[in-house]
Amino acid sequence: MNRGSPLGEFLRVRRAQLSPDDVGLPRYGERRRVPGLRREELAMLAGVSAGYYTRLEQGQSLNASSEVLDAIATAMRLTAPERDHLHVLSTATTHRRPAATPPDEDVSADLRTLLAAMSDVPALVLGRRNDVLAWNRAGHALLAGHLAFASPDAPDTRPNMSRLVFLDAHTRDLYRDWPAKARAVVGNLRVMTAHRPDDACLAALVGELAIHSPEFARLWAEHTVGPCQRDVYDVTHPVVGNLTITQQTFPVPPRMHHSLVTVTAEPGSPSAAALTMLRQARGFGRGQ
Repeated sequence: MNRGSPLGEFLRVRRAQLSPDDVGLPRYGERRRVPGLRREELAMLAGVSAGYYTRLEQGQSLNASSEVLDAIATAMRLTAPERDHLHVLSTATTHRRPAATPPDEDVSADLRTLLAAMSDVPALVLGRRNDVLAWNRAGHALLAGHLAFASPDAPDTRPNMSRLVFLDAHTRDLYRDWPAKARAVVGNLRVMTAHRPDDACLAALVGELAIHSPEFARLWAEHTVGPCQRDVYDVTHPVVGNLTITQQTFPVPPRMHHSLVTVTAEPGSPSAAALTMLRQARGFGRGQ
């Protein structure tokens, strides 16, 4: 682990985001030269020596125990996903492998059949880097009707949902609270890169987004962490207007790096009626 290690960077950034007031430490009226807690203050809260904590931040220690990591997570007021992220970073740092390009991804015939059968529910399958591997007609019409329906069929034309959120004007306009969607995408990418630090294509995606989107670069630097599980979004669709949707993400066994994403609306609500109108406007219905 070197000074630029993911674990050390995460600790430094999160420590800088905490103030003495956040953790109940007195200020004594002093003016601080740098934002956030001092290393010795964080170490005191975690119950470890300042020297040991400094070595962790600087990448000079490789043997942090689960108990120490939990103590640091508690001192930093980390959420449960952030705490898990801290442990994953520590493990990934000690078992780092050279970057590699993973093989192409595909979707099983059974999963494609399931997508088609879910004709009333917008749904799509995402790969290990948030590439769209497949979608049904409803999912395509709701989230990316401006793209070709067959675009996920070939690796060279597959849409990437992270890229769409930050670099595609249609997708940006779709989410009325775009900053919330952007933060969720970045948080999920942080989780993905921690679990797969040797994925060269995933690293390239992060680099591309950081170069072409100042908003992504800012959020990435904040070390936002949070897996996509269940989120509610207000969207404005170019065909059916405003609606509120619930997006849920489910891992697909046995390939747990694939996920099934579904979109629903409150039964009987105007948003549910809008989804029905969208299916009718696009000329497809049950079983399509």
